[in-house]
Amino acid sequence: MPKKNEAPATFESALTELEQIVSRLENGDLPLEDALNEFERGVQLARQGQVKLQQAEQRVQILLADNQDAPLTPFTPDAE
Repeated sequence: MPKKNEAPATFESALTELEQIVSRLENGDLPLEDALNEFERGVQLARQGQVKLQQAEQRVQILLADNQDAPLTPFTPDAE
């Protein structure tokens, strides 16, 4: 596992680590101090992920702004 303050290499690896933390916390077998440390790391990963998503959104908007004929529309994934 990466060090506490170490940022994951990619958004996907951060998401995977966050999912593992959630699973360990949901299991309920961690001592309180370990659970708090896991929670803290999870919050840190969630914040880093949010920043990466915002940066990706900004990049998309910049790319679309290069073509003035391409209006920005809300993204709707196929799964929804």
